[in-house]
Amino acid sequence: MRKSTITVGIIARNEEANIGECIQRVMGWADEVVVIDGYSQDRTVEIARRMGANVFQHKFQEDFSIERNMVMDNATGDWVLHLDADDRVTEGFKKRFNTIADHSSDLDVLKFRRKNFFLGRFMKHGGWYHYIPNLVRRGKVRFEGALHERPVYVGKIGILDEDVEHHPFQTISKFVYRHNRYSSIEAENMYSKEGKAKLDQVKKQAVRKTLKIFWKTYVKKKGYKEGMHGLVFAVLFSFTNFLIWAKYWELCRKDSYPNT
Repeated sequence: MRKSTITVGIIARNEEANIGECIQRVMGWADEVVVIDGYSQDRTVEIARRMGANVFQHKFQEDFSIERNMVMDNATGDWVLHLDADDRVTEGFKKRFNTIADHSSDLDVLKFRRKNFFLGRFMKHGGWYHYIPNLVRRGKVRFEGALHERPVYVGKIGILDEDVEHHPFQTISKFVYRHNRYSSIEAENMYSKEGKAKLDQVKKQAVRKTLKIFWKTYVKKKGYKEGMHGLVFAVLFSFTNFLIWAKYWELCRKDSYPNT
């Protein structure tokens, strides 16, 4: 039986602090590394190319499915593992893939858990330790969705029961910076697709949904077990929803709610 090959695809912009270790973790295991770079202004491209990655530059359009599909179009492996620059592939993950890939001809997608870290702490509770379907078969899958991109496929999905580590937020400032950007994308997508909503509906979503997300994250999914990390994360995470609806209200307000 022919050994399955794998391409690691990384989306990056101004990630000189992360890209090197991300690639280092897959060297000697991945058959190739493809980096889609959003015209970084730091040393991201230089580092990636020096480490042997194939780098393609593309102006980001606030639609991550475009970049994921660019990875798919430039990959040559049988399987494609989609990563962010702050992901870290573990030895256990690599060994498990090598074990099951050659025996998964009926699968188009393998989902795995992302072991998320917040301010250096692994967040086992709070709903942030979850599965993502980011290991896909080339030629069988395309991605859709601007911000929370998902694979579209007709085959079966399986589970690779090992984790990839994710270290997105070493500081609260980084969390706020990133989600300020994401909330703008979400609000603009809502406004372009749905137009204006009634003001009462906006208030309801801004208040009730924000409180619901906090309760779900901190109480229902036991974020309180993470101590102060869990509390801070729950507040910031739920506030992101408020920010989305506040920005959506701001867009509507220009021509819909002139006196609010």
